[in-house]
Order: sequence, then structure tokens, then C-alpha cells
Amino acid sequence: MTDRNFDPALWRGLTEPRYSRRQFMRAAGIGAGGLSLAAILAACGTKGISAVNPTASQSGGVGSTDWWSKQTQHNTLNFANWPYYIDTSHGKHPTLDAFEKATGIHVNYTEPINDNVSFFAKIRPQLQAGNDTGYDIVVLTNSDPPLGQMITFGWAIPLDQSKMVNFYQYASDLVKNPSWDPGNKYTMAWQSGYTCIGYNTKYIKEDITSIQSLFDPKYKGKIGMFGIASELGSFGLLANGVDPATSTPDDWKAAAAKLQSQKPLVRQYYDQDYIKALKNEDIWISMAWSGDIFQASAYQGYDTLKAVIPDEGAMFWTDNMVMPLNAQNPLDAMTYMDSVYDPHTQALIEDYNAYVCPVPAAREIILKQLKDPTIANSPTVFPDAAMVARSKSYYQWKTSQELDEWNNTFVPIFQG
Repeated sequence: MTDRNFDPALWRGLTEPRYSRRQFMRAAGIGAGGLSLAAILAACGTKGISAVNPTASQSGGVGSTDWWSKQTQHNTLNFANWPYYIDTSHGKHPTLDAFEKATGIHVNYTEPINDNVSFFAKIRPQLQAGNDTGYDIVVLTNSDPPLGQMITFGWAIPLDQSKMVNFYQYASDLVKNPSWDPGNKYTMAWQSGYTCIGYNTKYIKEDITSIQSLFDPKYKGKIGMFGIASELGSFGLLANGVDPATSTPDDWKAAAAKLQSQKPLVRQYYDQDYIKALKNEDIWISMAWSGDIFQASAYQGYDTLKAVIPDEGAMFWTDNMVMPLNAQNPLDAMTYMDSVYDPHTQALIEDYNAYVCPVPAAREIILKQLKDPTIANSPTVFPDAAMVARSKSYYQWKTSQELDEWNNTFVPIFQG
């Protein structure tokens, strides 16, 4: 959708300062002030998570081949995203401008999502009532309950697979057929990232290769951990050699015991403000989001900060584009969603975001046309095979009771 002969100076030379989407991430699920899945279910009058999306099961219903064949382009798209999460130059978004020029679809781009749960709480009444939420695309994270709720409650429109041409040609294997949405029936990745380890090489001279370094007494008082149940619990499981995606409640209890034993070593349990503590040298080593460390090191002058994917693996999260039920412009949304998988479009978005790119072919464009080897050669933006092998999926809660058990196991660690 973009001009193949673009001038790199136009796109990057004077772009606005880079901000991390995760700088706006507050504790999700249950955590520091989050809404619980059980509370939302209670408000919905729903006792559990259904295993079937009723919308998708109806022959000729919403999202069926017949339904999609009747959709027409309205030349309007309402897109809700996280702040600072798309290419920006001089207050504009070049890839959106190029898309509008190429398709005639005007994009109303807004940034109302600061965390998954509170945003979902705002649109849930409309979804429950069968009304339009006002958005054709929203971006939600697979590691938090709302995305799964939208799918399982029948509140997401199944995608038109025939219009996912760029996606199936260029998408990374990391975002094809994901565990949270088999067959990409409802979602296409926007960007991804790792929950990994960040540390300051000014104070830690050894190479950090293991999660066990977060449990090392020699770093007592200089260790940061996340006060987010989904993240903290997953790291505790990895520290015990357990794959979070296939873990059991007994595994959760064992992981919690290990994390409880670590508490005397931890300076603080953070959400997005851990990066400030690392920059201020209050802590030397911490759970971290890969994009934060990359941007701090490469663009903000904190070049002693380093991100590593530990030998035990790292949690791989994905922010997904999804269409809410009763969206008014589904064909326009479908057109846009596939357009961002054009490697040239994705190169411009990725060169700004610096998270894990869903389009590997964008790397050569970033390297040769945008002339940005820092992004192109980063293993946390374009993971190699070894890093892909260490990418771990989150546990997918099947019922509200399961999520409550998870939260009751891990929340007391950082709230107690």
C-alpha cells in the first residue's frame, strides 16, 4: 500500500520521540487495580467461558462466506489502538496516509486503549447489548482475558480468510495459527514482544542467560519483578522448568512457592514503571518488556541496558487486531488489516515501534531502504530460529474459576 521509492528522511529523519506501547500498560487481569474476569462475567450474567462462538456456528451468519460476500466498502474505518503504537512523523501517520490514498478509505485513528481490561469494560455493555461499539478494529493482547472473552462470547467477527492474502504470504510463523486463535479465525497480529530479562551491564558484568539470575542473592535489593499476575506467574513457572501453556494448578502452587522465597531479594513489584527504575539504577536486573529495553538502549542514551531471552524461554505476547461484533465497516477493516502485512507498510510501522515484527520480509526494507541496521539486526525485533524456539505461550484460562485460581495463587505475592 506504500510507495516503494519512499525517502527515508520523510519517514524517520524527524520522527517524534519513540514511546513504548508498554509504557501505558497497567496491571492487567487481576493485579494492581485491574478488573477481574469473574467481575466482568458477573456483570454479563455469564457463569463461565463457552467453548463455542455462537456467531461463527450459524450457517450464513456473521463472518460466514455468504455474509462476507454481501459486505461493501464504506470508505470509513474506525480504528482503536494503544498510544504511540504506529509510525508517526510531524504529527501524522505516514502509513495511514498512504492507505487512505491507495484505497479511498478514511481512517479515524484513535488511541483509547491504555490497558486491556479497562478498555474492554467500556465496550462490553455495547457488545452484550448487540450494539456497535463505535470501532471496526480494536487491538487486544493475548496474555489478558478480554481477547479470549470476545472470541468465546461470540463478540468478534470471524475474518474473511480470502482477503488475508498478504497475511498468508508474509506473516511470521510466530503469529500464524496461534494457540489463542487457531487458524487466525478472528485475529491478525499487530505487533508482538517478549517478557524477558533486562539488566544493566554497568553493574552486572557476567552474561545473564538464566531466569535463575532473578533469584540470585547477590543481587538482593536490586531485583525488579512484575506486579502483574499473568506475567509473574508465567516467570515463576519458567523458573521451575514448566511450560506455562501446559501448566496445572499444582504447577502454579509450586511456582508461587518459589516466587515467595524470592520476595526478600526483590526491591519492588512493578508494572510499566520498572523501566524508570532500571534507568535510574534503582534496580540492576528485572523482568522486562523487550521493546522498552531496546528503545532505552538504542534511542534514549541508556546503552548499558541489555535485554536477553533466558535459556528457559521468555513469554511471547501479541497485540491482536480484532473486529468487534456489529462493526459498521467490516470490509474496510478487513482491507486495512491485511494491508499492514505488506512488507513495505510493515517496515515503516516496525521502524517506529521496535517490537517483534510480524513480517520477516520487512527486515531487508528497514536495512536497505530505511537504512536502520539497529532495528533490522535486533534479535528482539527479528528473532532468529533459536529465539523462536524459546518463545513461550501463556496459559489460556478456560473458565472464570480457573482465572480466579491463577490470580489467587499469584496476586498475594505482590500485594501481600
